[in-house]
Amino acid sequence: MRPAALDWSVENCTIARAMEILGERWTLVVLREVFTGVRRFDDMRVRTGIPRQVLTNRLASMVEQGVLSREPYREPGSRLRHEYRLTEKGLDLWPVLVAVLGWGDRYLADAEGPPLSVTHRDCGAEVRAELRCVDGHDVGRPRDVVPSPGPGARRRTP
Repeated sequence: MRPAALDWSVENCTIARAMEILGERWTLVVLREVFTGVRRFDDMRVRTGIPRQVLTNRLASMVEQGVLSREPYREPGSRLRHEYRLTEKGLDLWPVLVAVLGWGDRYLADAEGPPLSVTHRDCGAEVRAELRCVDGHDVGRPRDVVPSPGPGARRRTP
């Protein structure tokens, strides 16, 4: 049986486009750091062990893509430096990181448990990513979701 998905093109796929920005391992590690409040280059480098040039490249790419912004700061007696802040585009990645964190906690955490948790600021309850349709229904299982061509889909030409 031939899958119907073969009838439409994936050349303009937004998942592929997103992975061009996010697909490198260190990108999500940098985002984790910025989301947890670590915004300065040297702090990120020391905390994560990312090689200096790799971190420089990742930060530059995320600034260029509009995920992070560079904000100047100066410690008394020091030269001007920059820290990295999430833009609106960057903040919209939080559910993605929460989903990756939840998957990692489920399948990859050490016996002692995960080293990071995320909680709701107002009530302290654990936060996790869940699937919900736009009509507000919880989608309990991934198999309850049906992929189909969207409005920007292009018919594949044989």
